[in-house]
Amino acid sequence: MAADAVAPAMDGPMIESMSTARSLPSLESQEYSLYDRQIRLWGVKAQERIRSAKVLLVNVKATGTEIAKNLILSGIGSLTISDTDVVQENDLGAQYFLRTEDVGSSRAVAAATRLQELNPRVAVVADTGDVTLKGPDYFSAFDMVIASDMPFFMLSMVNAGTRISGCKFYACGTQGFYGFVFADLIQHEYIIEREQSNRNTALSAESTTRTVVGVNTKKENGKNIEMVTKRETYTPLMLANSSPLPDDYIRNRRRMKGVSPLLPAFRALWDFERSTGRFPGHAREDLVSFTQLINEKLKELQLSPDLLKSDFLRNFLQGVGAEIVPTAAFVGGRLAEDVINVLGKREQPIQNMLLFDGESFQAPIYALHPIFDASLLPTNGSLTTIPAAVQNSAQQPNSGSSNVSNGFAAAQAQPQPPLEPQLQPEPGRAKINGNDVSAEAPSENGRANSTGNAAETSVGPVAIINPAPAPTNASPRP
Repeated sequence: MAADAVAPAMDGPMIESMSTARSLPSLESQEYSLYDRQIRLWGVKAQERIRSAKVLLVNVKATGTEIAKNLILSGIGSLTISDTDVVQENDLGAQYFLRTEDVGSSRAVAAATRLQELNPRVAVVADTGDVTLKGPDYFSAFDMVIASDMPFFMLSMVNAGTRISGCKFYACGTQGFYGFVFADLIQHEYIIEREQSNRNTALSAESTTRTVVGVNTKKENGKNIEMVTKRETYTPLMLANSSPLPDDYIRNRRRMKGVSPLLPAFRALWDFERSTGRFPGHAREDLVSFTQLINEKLKELQLSPDLLKSDFLRNFLQGVGAEIVPTAAFVGGRLAEDVINVLGKREQPIQNMLLFDGESFQAPIYALHPIFDASLLPTNGSLTTIPAAVQNSAQQPNSGSSNVSNGFAAAQAQPQPPLEPQLQPEPGRAKINGNDVSAEAPSENGRANSTGNAAETSVGPVAIINPAPAPTNASPRP
């Protein structure tokens, strides 16, 4: 964010905020000018938290680029970019911080070097090692971990590591005009400020995941302002991906008809990718297999087959593997906005799956959690009555870490099929609800990795955790 020379207003509540700011040493005088508009929006204390935050971004493709840009401009403390890939020619289309001369070099280093120029006050680190080989302890150095545009099994592995270390986690990805954001904040408290009403706010559960745990009041411009502290409880990605829709959807036929078809579509895509090691191509066998998977997901979610239209399925499959800048800009911007709110402990965060439809310009959010007895929910603002399995998952991320850690290690040890691009896909057709569905030009879906032993060097202001040097003669992916 560029510096703003406008002096802050010195009346009303801002006088108190600026007075408080002068007593806090962590923000320098120039930062008050640089982040003036942000301080006006969410206050000095929130900016202090943002300024000290350490964020890890895994994979810096189009969506990751947007996330990195927004977080660096907001003034976080440090951003570590972890990416094992080298720059390919097809990266230059949607990743605007890369240049032609970067082809064949580390994508993390190339992106980090130019991202650093956006805000010299933010420490930018490039890590070219494989994050899934570092173990859960690696994540304990960060306040937030964001994984973008990765296979589902890798997202789940990273999420398992963040759970063990007690670190908040986001996952995101885009496929053509569609995208998703998933949040696992384990357990997160935030404050909502609103004008006090005649009715007292009770310390009680508002939903199966949200509880009011504190209420305070203050005077502001002659009005009584209520500051309500709420606590959200989250579910890991692996469980959320197999969880049903919330009960208030299942019991409401109208709401069920309005559920986005992206929910079964992404679940089917992840299942296909997990079983084959690649995205669906355009051969008839792939179309039939994907159609069967998405129909299975409709049944699991208790959704009507009429929800899935042939036009949607065709558009979704045509966009698989494609990076489109406007989609990445929205998904990356929405995730970065949520990260800023979480770091500043302001506003309600995403709970827990956001789906973006670039065709209809809608982004619904679904709270996907395992079913448990709602009668056991707390009624007094305490989480002590939540079932043990849910409570342990939320309140004690380190409990049972040996089991999760063993699973993390087992997932690393298990060989995964490479994600190879289809060089000569066959045109094909499949049927859904009696309608023909065809897919056209293939989209790139390959990935390349380079791994090695880590050693620290530095290039300019960007620190690099650099394994074996990437080959300079790397050829672009088909």
